[in-house]
Amino acid sequence: MGHDYGSRIVWTGNKGQGTAHYRAYDRTWDIAVPGKPAIHCSNDPLLGGDPTKMNPEDLLLSALAACHMLWYLHFAAEAGITVLSYEDSPIGHGEVDPSGAGRFLGATLRPLIVVARDSDLKLAESLHHRVPNVCFIARSVSFPVRHEPVIAHQTQ
Repeated sequence: MGHDYGSRIVWTGNKGQGTAHYRAYDRTWDIAVPGKPAIHCSNDPLLGGDPTKMNPEDLLLSALAACHMLWYLHFAAEAGITVLSYEDSPIGHGEVDPSGAGRFLGATLRPLIVVARDSDLKLAESLHHRVPNVCFIARSVSFPVRHEPVIAHQTQ
């Protein structure tokens, strides 16, 4: 079964001269999906982008971590594991070659998960191994994705 996904990218970096020369424009844009709040973006700060705005690398890494989280929560609910909190601080590992071309070499997801006291921690950890088989984003990227979860019981 096929699915189509849509987005609208609107360049906002025209400073009045368009692309008349390399420094005449900003590398900024909005992701403007109809019916959703706009996300203001820029290129990587290493390339002169605005560090206060999301860049394509941030978005890819965030999409990867969010997809993993959503499938994990689904599997946890099915397995009777009550997840009380979940947060991730993923790290993307990249390289830029002398021509300026870059790529991701890999990513490490580092979820911190708190589960109910009666949850089986070993089972909770094992669920991470199922996610890459179904996560749309993980199945679409061409770089390895590692998982370093920390799972703990609720303390109170």
